[in-house]
Order: sequence, then structure tokens, then C-alpha cells
Amino acid sequence: MMKTILLTTLAAAALLSGCTKGEEATGNAAASTAAAVAAPTDTEWSATVVKTPENGFMMGNPAAPVKLIEYGAMSCSHCAEFAEASKDGLKALVNKGNVSYEYRNFLLNVMDVPASLLARCGGPAPFFQIAEQMFADQRNWLGRTSSITQADQQAMSKMTPTQTAQMLASKLELDKFVQQRGVPSAKVQACLSDPKAIDELGKISEVGQKEFQITGTPTFIINGQVVKDANTWDKIEPMLKAAGA
Repeated sequence: MMKTILLTTLAAAALLSGCTKGEEATGNAAASTAAAVAAPTDTEWSATVVKTPENGFMMGNPAAPVKLIEYGAMSCSHCAEFAEASKDGLKALVNKGNVSYEYRNFLLNVMDVPASLLARCGGPAPFFQIAEQMFADQRNWLGRTSSITQADQQAMSKMTPTQTAQMLASKLELDKFVQQRGVPSAKVQACLSDPKAIDELGKISEVGQKEFQITGTPTFIINGQVVKDANTWDKIEPMLKAAGA
């Protein structure tokens, strides 16, 4: 899978704003009437972030009865729209202690590799903040694909995945972006040159395809059931509330 993603042409990848979804299974989450659950002392549940066994990052109460998972891509315009529309409302639900929100990076194209590596580079604590800001700036860093020449593409076709990630991070100025948000330069380079981290991203996408038949982003899963025909906050929010959020 990684080979296919990394051989995607930049010209085609730059046009991938539709984040196309295929047909998903459907299911209704069982309604819950759980009361709000207090967060740990002197904090909010939205500030509690852990890395999951599935290699996603989860915000909120680990024991929350309503579990929302998003398979999203950093280059996906619809994912950016969801991040903007949901940033206040979703955190408010998470802070009640009844909803947890897990984000799993799905690779749509070659740009998602450095973007995902760097969004995840600081670990769980800053992940959602950096990802939210990267989505907000998406048009700018994707716009820099115009600076990638045919010669650059030819050079990347002979590079290893880590070399490609490093070159794209520099061309798109994503390395500078995360450095400005507190990730040290040495850490940035370590994340971009880590083949295990790239393999981990590939596995997240592979599991999503095999277990949930995911073909595009954003795809949402509520309490283990893939949501059909709903990928915007105005549709997801009432589903979460119906499930007991």
C-alpha cells in the first residue's frame, strides 16, 4: 500500500479535495442516558489524549459509553471542514465525559505522509491542536505543490519513503509549520526519517480498509458501526446525542 501511495503523482494528488467515500455498512448506535462524568482534577476530558492500540489518538474519557472514530486524511478538504465545524461542539461533548473521539490518519495520497508524520510527531498531548491548525492552514500548504517541479517528481521516484517525506515536508513548509508550534527541529527530522512511523501509517489505512471497508475520508464510526452517508458535523452531532452524548 505504501508503495502505491508514494508513487501517486503530485499533479493528481493536488486535485484530491473530494475525499471520495465508497459505500459503507450502516448501523444505529444504542441510545444511552449516561450522566456527565467528571474529568481528572484540574483538567478537562478534551485535554486527556492517549495513543490507542490501533495507533490512533483518542481524546476524552477512555471509558466513555459513546465512542466516535474518524478515519481522516490531512489533505482532505472535507476533513478540514469537519475539523472547523466540530472543534467547539465536539470538545463540549467530550468534556461531559460521555464521548471519546479517536482520530486515525488515513493515507489518500503522497502529501498525507509528511503531514500525518508531523501532526503526530509531538505525541498524544499536542496532536489535536496541531492537526486542527494544520487543517485550518490546509489551502496554504497544499497550494505549495505548485512549487514542485517535474524534476522534483522524477527525483522523488528514486527516493526511499523517508527521503520523499523529508523532501515534501520541506517543499510544503510543513517542517517549519510544526516547528513554529513547539516541535524541535531535531524531532521533526527524526519523525520524517522514521521508517517505522511510515509503516505505522500504512497499517492504520490497511486496517481501515479491511475492517471497515473505508475507501475515502472522512469516514466516521460510532460505537463500532460505520456511519453511512454522513460526514459533516451537522449530521454527526445529532447521531452522537441520540447515542447518549
